[in-house]
Amino acid sequence: MLLAIDSGNTNTLFAIHDGTDWVVEWRIATDATRTADEYSVWFFQLLAMRGLSFKDIKRCVISTVVPQALFNLRNLTRRHLAVEPIIIGDPDVEVGIGVDIDNPKQVGADRLVTALGAVLTYPGNLIIIDSGTATTFDVVSKDRVFEGGIISPGINLSVKALHEAAAQLPRIAIQRPERVVGKDTISAMQSGIFWGYIGLIDGLVNKIKEEDGRDFTVIGTGGVASLFEGASDTIDVYDQNLTINGLLEISRINKHL
Repeated sequence: MLLAIDSGNTNTLFAIHDGTDWVVEWRIATDATRTADEYSVWFFQLLAMRGLSFKDIKRCVISTVVPQALFNLRNLTRRHLAVEPIIIGDPDVEVGIGVDIDNPKQVGADRLVTALGAVLTYPGNLIIIDSGTATTFDVVSKDRVFEGGIISPGINLSVKALHEAAAQLPRIAIQRPERVVGKDTISAMQSGIFWGYIGLIDGLVNKIKEEDGRDFTVIGTGGVASLFEGASDTIDVYDQNLTINGLLEISRINKHL
């Protein structure tokens, strides 16, 4: 079995592929100080609940945008699983997608992996909107080349900043309000956050299309992307498996699976 680990700024995903399908996924809050031993206790118990054990994991691929977390994740796989992982970003690891920007080394591993996962399923030119700690808009050509993108604050980050910067504004749950114009503080904040992000998404996608001139398929992914389903006029499809499918493909490209 293959263990795919995607460590983001907020959460870390552990997913297991049995050679045919993804069989289980678990998430844990990202903490760069969490040791390999602490990961092992958590992971061992979750595997046991599914009738699995460490010895069932034969391969591992890791993508992370938190460099401080990599040391402990690598130690987890080496010491507890007896597996040498593939690390996205290592010089000898082929990612299966071209990069056409001024400084290719600046592209986050997660963005390339997600782009690869997208081109495996969707033909043509793509705009990938990944809603996580940051909301990213990435342009990928029909020839499988990452051409650049946009990085904006994530929706949860905006909610947190609004609450922390304004003494009388509460921390709110993100949801689609019944009306655009709120009748109280919470509904007004929910409208500003929700419809503000719809405006951000649709506005930036339209600006990309206007500037570029090509036709695009627009894909929504990431932790909160499903909130926008049915509200955005520009997102064509929602797919939460882009990143793990990209990790699986990288494992195959590097003859690891």
